[in-house]
Amino acid sequence: MHSAPIPGAPKSARGPVAMSDLSARDQARARDSAMSVGAMSSERIEPDENVWTRRLVLFLRIMAIVSIMKGLYHWAQVTGFIGGEEEAFENQSMAWQTATVYFAVIELVAAVGLWLATPWGAVVWLTTVVSMAVIELMFPGIYGGSLTVVALEAVMLGAYLMLAWMAARERPP
Repeated sequence: MHSAPIPGAPKSARGPVAMSDLSARDQARARDSAMSVGAMSSERIEPDENVWTRRLVLFLRIMAIVSIMKGLYHWAQVTGFIGGEEEAFENQSMAWQTATVYFAVIELVAAVGLWLATPWGAVVWLTTVVSMAVIELMFPGIYGGSLTVVALEAVMLGAYLMLAWMAARERPP
């Protein structure tokens, strides 16, 4: 039993076609397609050599998003989008104002560098992490001295150091 050909369909879709009916170019295309599928599937099986580097970049991108949120939060404090009349920027102490403007700027700069996974981005981000921990511990009058904030900053710092160490071990000198 022979099915009717489908109008406008390629020759191979019109019905059973013998291999001799295919042109040399079609045969080469089919062979190349089969080889490229085989090559792609074998690449997936091989272990990835840069897994820690990819994890580090993913961590940096997540920290970039967190830094954007923190920077925008500080800018919202400066511009008065959050807080009431008593909590307005101009009603705060000079130390609080200075720290808030500092973090409003440096968090966004760090976010750009982290997203691009640049060395300077990590340095700026580390500066923000250490600065916030120091302000919370040494100057509790500015933001309240929250040990929770210090603990979170320490966890982020530890995670970065561990990922950076493992990524560096993947690329020997």
